[in-house]
Amino acid sequence: MGTQADTDMDEKLAQQKAIDDWLPITSSRNAKWWYSAFHNVTAMVGAGVLSLPYAMSELGWGPGVTVLILSWIITLYTLWQMVEMHEMVPGKRFDRYHELGQHAFGEKLGLYIVVPQQLIVEIGVNIVYMVTGGRSLQKFHDTVCPDCKKIKLTFFIMIFASVHFVLSHLPNFNSISGVSLAAAVMSLSYSTIAWGASAHKGVVEDVQYGYKAKSTAGTVFNFFSALGDVAFAYAGHNVVLEIQATIPSTPEKPSKGPMWRGVVVAYIVVALCYFPVALVGYWMFGNTVDDNILVTLEKPRWLIAMANMFVVVHVIGSYQIYAMPVFDMIETVMVKKLHFKPTRILRFIVRNLYVAFTMFLAITFPFFGGLLGFFGGFAFAPTTYFLPCVMWLAIKKPRKYSLSWCTNWICIVLGLCLMILSPIGGLRTIIIKAKKYEFYS
Repeated sequence: MGTQADTDMDEKLAQQKAIDDWLPITSSRNAKWWYSAFHNVTAMVGAGVLSLPYAMSELGWGPGVTVLILSWIITLYTLWQMVEMHEMVPGKRFDRYHELGQHAFGEKLGLYIVVPQQLIVEIGVNIVYMVTGGRSLQKFHDTVCPDCKKIKLTFFIMIFASVHFVLSHLPNFNSISGVSLAAAVMSLSYSTIAWGASAHKGVVEDVQYGYKAKSTAGTVFNFFSALGDVAFAYAGHNVVLEIQATIPSTPEKPSKGPMWRGVVVAYIVVALCYFPVALVGYWMFGNTVDDNILVTLEKPRWLIAMANMFVVVHVIGSYQIYAMPVFDMIETVMVKKLHFKPTRILRFIVRNLYVAFTMFLAITFPFFGGLLGFFGGFAFAPTTYFLPCVMWLAIKKPRKYSLSWCTNWICIVLGLCLMILSPIGGLRTIIIKAKKYEFYS
């Protein structure tokens, strides 16, 4: 009897392995530490960096600098926790965020807690990037050829999406590393252009650093909304375990070593992108800065056109990094739950439908930036600022009032404040602007 059961078991394991070898997250594990560096830069430094001077203008000097630095420290700490937790059970790797969640909170609850948040973040980012990519292409077109006939944003979003109908068929994380490297280089380039051109332009006449809103309520709500923008700028954690899953690991040389080295390099690059843009941009333009600093800068024309093209290249890479875990989830469900055969055709249909879906939403709601403060607090704050801390407390159970215990609770409290306050500001922004919105404009 035993032999029959054993053969069944072996067949099951072989099937399981075949599926794992096919799924995008677990199919290739030969990444080097520098892959982790540029994947993390691409995931982290979104187009969110360009709205930091605007966030600063709504936060003001003191609170603004404090929030930026605190966010940098807290998210680096929570990222370290995730890298550590990736392999804390000997012989097992938590290759996906929700697998870690299931280990911390139980099979069912873990899925319910993590998956909706992770999907909101990843799909949200993809939609935002569709709009950003389209906008930057439009800005490029208008800058290079100011006298041409104006083309609707809708068409630019479609042009941007057409790239993804091709790129989305790269099978796994390692196969997009070239795209990701280009994107990481671009993010450093356009950040440097943004603050360099601002500094070159110099402080504008009659610059004012006061709050723009006329009423106290307006100031407070804008402040909340800006917190959401900052939370969005630090949203790389949603793909961290998935990136770490691509690094080989043995008991002697666990994956957390090379992964952490990559993260530290990535965080230095993040600081080099974020702080100069936020501080120089705000210092030069005060509270007249636009929610995208490249829009505020009109001249020199060729430089701004180039920066916008850099943004397009970067957003292409970022879109792919955030889409990969979504593809992985959809394909896992299709193959494991609905028992489809893991074929090229399945992948072709699934991924094209997903790209079409994000494109459709981006065209329908091109004012997605306003939704950012809303989503920023709602989903980005938990997955980045305090969910890793909750998991750490649940799994590692540090001693009460020990340093680790206190640090985690401080992060959880700050993260919760962020999660509750920033959607309020974002929602108000949406309501105020809703009067001017035009669908399919």
